[in-house]
Amino acid sequence: MAVAQDRTNWLAVTAVVAAGMVSAMQVGKVLIASPLLQTGLDLADLGWLTSVFAIIGVVGGMPAGAMVARIGDRRLLCAGIAILILGILAGAVSEGFAPLIVSRFIEGFGFVLVVVAGPAVLMRIVSSAQRDVVFALWSCFMPAGMALALLTGPLVSSWQAIWWMNGALALLSLLSITATVPPAQTMTYDIKGSFGEDVSLTVRSRGPALLFAIFGLYNLMMFTLFSFLPILLVERLNISLGTAGVLSALITLANVAGNMTAGSLLSRGTSRGRLVIVAALLMGASGAWVFLVPSDDTTTVALCVLFSAIGGLIPATLISSVPILSPRPTLAPMTMGLLMQGSNLGQLVGPVAVGSAIEAYGWTSGAAFLGAAAIASTLLAPMLEGTLRATAGQRALILQNRI
Repeated sequence: MAVAQDRTNWLAVTAVVAAGMVSAMQVGKVLIASPLLQTGLDLADLGWLTSVFAIIGVVGGMPAGAMVARIGDRRLLCAGIAILILGILAGAVSEGFAPLIVSRFIEGFGFVLVVVAGPAVLMRIVSSAQRDVVFALWSCFMPAGMALALLTGPLVSSWQAIWWMNGALALLSLLSITATVPPAQTMTYDIKGSFGEDVSLTVRSRGPALLFAIFGLYNLMMFTLFSFLPILLVERLNISLGTAGVLSALITLANVAGNMTAGSLLSRGTSRGRLVIVAALLMGASGAWVFLVPSDDTTTVALCVLFSAIGGLIPATLISSVPILSPRPTLAPMTMGLLMQGSNLGQLVGPVAVGSAIEAYGWTSGAAFLGAAAIASTLLAPMLEGTLRATAGQRALILQNRI
């Protein structure tokens, strides 16, 4: 991998993070457009429109990482946004479920390319001293983008208008990337092995496997609560769906504060394993409380905010660990792809499993999923810390031998 510039190009960083946010808006827009889409679609159809992104993410993360090495990070990022625009525009003119679901598959493919190529661009253009802070900023793209979709969706009167608005934002994002992100002066990644060899090495390496598992558990916890948050708030607080939507967006935004806090703590040398343990335990405790104990309005919202904010420590910690834990620097994009596959697996499994459990046993069953995922994360975190130390020691020894 090419050495990062001495100075961080903050305009380019902003454009890349904005591209991630625009891609995340395509996940959130279906949630806010659901009442408008219900006139022609049933709940099962709406579920497919949301879950198709996770399905593509589960299978497409590592292939997208391999494409970074062969096409180039900037080119792949621009291609991802262009494909996203194509899918959005196809959806905006769709009539009926079949063409709309096809458009969502196109959007999903573009989304995967953006979220894998974006960090690869950042690894190239960001100075090593700023890397933890910048990756913390990048890790905010999902909650910030989804919250933005929830807040802007009600500003228009039809679901087609929501799609057109998102298409315009994606086009602006593409223009900003081409204007601010410099192309690589040389090939950023040297391709040494076949795709199969790279996949095998990445999957068999302890570091990437731990990132996959912990990120999957994190998203299992997040979507256990967030998938049903508006409904839970309506039933518990007796508020309107519109008010629940606004509260859900604000609770989601609290996750951004956690991500940025993690970046600050990591830049000061805080243990990554310790951050994961603290975040997982507090997520498990606050989330379980919400499901198990009927509380007053203020307590319920405060617990949800704590759950979201403290949870933000985990993605920033894991994403910034990718360059350290990749088997080779050239496999950092593929490791990021594996991490995103874990993320999407948790996002896919969580709502389905928890929804079925709640349907059968009531709201209290959600606490069991949160508790199990929190315990598993705390058991894996020390292994992550040990692997980070061993990897850092090995790289220091290699550098010393070269000198």
